[in-house]
Amino acid sequence: MMRKGSVVVAALALAGNVSRGVVPALMVPALTVSGLVASGAVVAGLELPGLVAPANAAERGWSATGCGDEPTAPTLDVSTVQHYNASVDQVDAYEKAARTYNACVTRAALKDETAISDEARQKIAYVHDSSAAIQARIASNFTRLTTALKTAGAKLQKDTP
Repeated sequence: MMRKGSVVVAALALAGNVSRGVVPALMVPALTVSGLVASGAVVAGLELPGLVAPANAAERGWSATGCGDEPTAPTLDVSTVQHYNASVDQVDAYEKAARTYNACVTRAALKDETAISDEARQKIAYVHDSSAAIQARIASNFTRLTTALKTAGAKLQKDTP
């Protein structure tokens, strides 16, 4: 007996989350072959390159510390009912590991993004405060100079016959 449920739900849920931007683009949308959902590199003995993208964050320069290694998507073999059922079990295990890993990556990314944002906010405040102080100093200088010129001009007009 072939089992479908969890593979179909997992593949569709993950594909939906990817398209909505909830999960980083780790996979392309699921492929249906004779009513079976496949997200691996081999379906019924056929190689289907590009269905699973090796989207390691470390390849892009950032890595989630403390999350371990990104789970590797299983290679599916749906050539027989027994192999198909084994593939379903592998995808179920991958789904659990991927969800756990993704949750860890999300937490780590949020932590890093918050730290970057806080640092940027502090730098912006420093620049803003310095700029405001300079502008206030210049305004004060113009007020002082204008007052001195008006006072001197008035005095000179009095002293001039």
